[in-house]
Amino acid sequence: MDIADSTARPDATKVRLRRVLYEAFENSLYAAGVEERLRDPLVDRGDGILAVIHPIVPKTLLLNAFVPALGEELSRQQDLRLRVVVHAGEVLYDRRGCCGEALDLSFRLLDAPALKSALAKAAEPLVLVVSEAKYRTIVRQGYRGIDDDAFAPLVQTHIAGRTHRGWVRVSGGVTHVADKLGT
Repeated sequence: MDIADSTARPDATKVRLRRVLYEAFENSLYAAGVEERLRDPLVDRGDGILAVIHPIVPKTLLLNAFVPALGEELSRQQDLRLRVVVHAGEVLYDRRGCCGEALDLSFRLLDAPALKSALAKAAEPLVLVVSEAKYRTIVRQGYRGIDDDAFAPLVQTHIAGRTHRGWVRVSGGVTHVADKLGT
């Protein structure tokens, strides 16, 4: 996840937003039942967080419990707006941390101009993008608490000569995202 417009903010504001972000993030994980033992230590990204959640945690739990809890936490804040990505894949580790194509895709989706634009146009404080793979295997399958009509393929990115789509949902269960965002 990444804080919107963080580079335009004074350092004192960044420190406060980071504190609020970590508190909201961890509260939301615990509300969804994702305890520390079910994830790697959080990786600080300056104006965001990389969370590698262990595969034992159902992706449905991230989409129908964690993301709504995070949206609720953010609704109590005035100036914290987030872009959030959910993807799954192999993560490789070395002594400096983690890497791999799954992370490359996650970061590209998160930093896509279309996602930034979606957040700028949204009234809600959180926009979520899921990879095409997670859309196909989770979102469109009709799992309880996940409204596939609330997602639209608004993001496109390229890695290693391949095009990847990202499906965007604005927090609060907004339906017809493309209409809502004017795209």
